[in-house]
Amino acid sequence: MNSIISLIVYLVVFGLIWWLINMLPLPAPVAQIVRVLFIILLILIILSAVGILPGGYLPRIHIGSLQ
Repeated sequence: MNSIISLIVYLVVFGLIWWLINMLPLPAPVAQIVRVLFIILLILIILSAVGILPGGYLPRIHIGSLQ
């Protein structure tokens, strides 16, 4: 359950950053490079959440009581 919540939080933050980057007036080549890097990051987040890649790339988010 915690991994699902962490994945949702990561995807929401990723979406907000994607939206903010798209609001910037970047030249076309720079925007294309940024778009490709964000797609690679999205693939890494999903593969890490599924367990195919080790989760060392992303810090764990613990929501709830601190124990």
